[in-house]
Amino acid sequence: MEGYSIFKDKIYKKIGINLSSYKERQMKRRIESLISRNNFNSYEKYFEALNTNAKLLEEFINYLTINVSEFYRNPQQWETLEKEILPNLFKNKNKLKLWSAACSTGEEPYSLAMLLTKFLPLKDIRIIATDIDEGALNKANVGIYSKKSLESLPKEFVDKYFQKIAESYKISEDIKNTITFKKHNLLESPYPDNCDLVICRNVMIYFTEETKNEMYHKFYNSLNNNGVLFVGSTEQIILPHRYKLTPLKTFFYSKMP
Repeated sequence: MEGYSIFKDKIYKKIGINLSSYKERQMKRRIESLISRNNFNSYEKYFEALNTNAKLLEEFINYLTINVSEFYRNPQQWETLEKEILPNLFKNKNKLKLWSAACSTGEEPYSLAMLLTKFLPLKDIRIIATDIDEGALNKANVGIYSKKSLESLPKEFVDKYFQKIAESYKISEDIKNTITFKKHNLLESPYPDNCDLVICRNVMIYFTEETKNEMYHKFYNSLNNNGVLFVGSTEQIILPHRYKLTPLKTFFYSKMP
């Protein structure tokens, strides 16, 4: 299907998402599948429809940003965070600045908030959680999840911080109040600074190597000295010293002085 280059330019002007930063073959395949599913036969016709149909545009952004998440995804990594990373961060301070980047529908920052209750009273927990997708952020703010998304979460947290509603689970207001959800574009927006822990998992795999390089430098700048970057299970950083990051444990990297 022709017209992808022009479509990329139009999308960037319309919603600020730079499709050139994503792996092209993968992204084209996803978008063309969506175009066909909606019974269009060209990028041009599809973009015209995006301009006039808000529901179609919302579907496009949701599809593009690949919102797949769950609580305590890869539980062993959360155990490492609990037993080794957080105790080390708390050695020198009793409050941390925490950022959950590309937080999707909120499972990750909520997981972090629940874990932090083992270290801090709820009133002292504050987490910034960001995503480019407003639909995902709206779902995060509502805080209602399927039983399946809670499968890896420790039972103590399910019992303590969720209310069962029919076949779904609603997270408690106490946990919800520890998190500030904001719209943020990892490719364009300024990054928060002085962070002690940044979690950005399972999103870097969709970007080009050049874009990833830029983002790792930005993450470095967003961290405090000895701050930690926590990445996804398919996203180990090759040669982290290029970004002045040093591996602590698998998937955890510390800012070098």
